[in-house]
Amino acid sequence: MRTVIQRVTHCKITIDGKVKSAIGSGLLVLLGIENRDSQEDIDWLTKKIVSLRVFDDPDGVMNLSVKDIDGEILVVSQFTLHASTKKGNRPSYIHASKPDVAIPLYESFCTEMSIQLGKEVKTGEFGADMKVDLLNDGPVTIFIDSQSKE
Repeated sequence: MRTVIQRVTHCKITIDGKVKSAIGSGLLVLLGIENRDSQEDIDWLTKKIVSLRVFDDPDGVMNLSVKDIDGEILVVSQFTLHASTKKGNRPSYIHASKPDVAIPLYESFCTEMSIQLGKEVKTGEFGADMKVDLLNDGPVTIFIDSQSKE
């Protein structure tokens, strides 16, 4: 699983002109799933994300997690994180999982993230044409790939 995590002041997902989900201060997690991903990747990644110390403490040092600040998380499926650009100019998505594999893993990821956070995680809609409106705070943007744990 690949993620791009952005610390946000606020974020909302709009589908067909209607707001699907919105959060205040917290993390936007863009999630790409490939066939070799498993529950082990979900467990490791959700714990890692909830524990990332990317929010400022009273001294202005990034020393607090999203859980520490009682922040929110919005998870959006993003198959393009597995784009291969080795040949030509048109990205290949051959490594991205098809919906029959990706949807159950995405749902499991969101459920586990809610458990780790201790409250509901907001989501986009798998496969939908989503508009993501966010204010990146910092900016703080972090890339994590569960296949590169070590």
